[in-house]
Amino acid sequence: MPYEQLLNQRRIQPYNATKKEIKRLLDIAERDLSTAQSIISKDPDWCYNIAYNAILQSSRALMFSIGFRPRGEAQHATVVRFTRKTVGQEYVDLVAVFDQMRRKRNKVVYEMASLVGSKEAKEALAIARSFVLLMSGLIAGSID
Repeated sequence: MPYEQLLNQRRIQPYNATKKEIKRLLDIAERDLSTAQSIISKDPDWCYNIAYNAILQSSRALMFSIGFRPRGEAQHATVVRFTRKTVGQEYVDLVAVFDQMRRKRNKVVYEMASLVGSKEAKEALAIARSFVLLMSGLIAGSID
């Protein structure tokens, strides 16, 4: 089982999500993409953070659709690890960007303002759009 290590480490737990819960997470991701776009020129740091959240919520939706949820500490890192195991080698670079964004988002939120420039915010939003589209495609059969 590809998730055995995460289960043994108590980083994930089985979870029987409803279609409504999964759809709600995807709706949050779509809302975040729209919100990030609306503030991109005003606040690149916050745009970056919101774009990251769109990726996170769509990845959580993927977890829920497979029958798991994160647990305990470091849940964002757990979602990254779960997503990496789920999407496989084909998307390893995209998941690596997700993890880089997770780390930078932590600095933006907790340590330093004005860390993200306009160009990086635009790139983050483009990546988030691609990521949410990928997760939605992988989940599609689970919520129809």
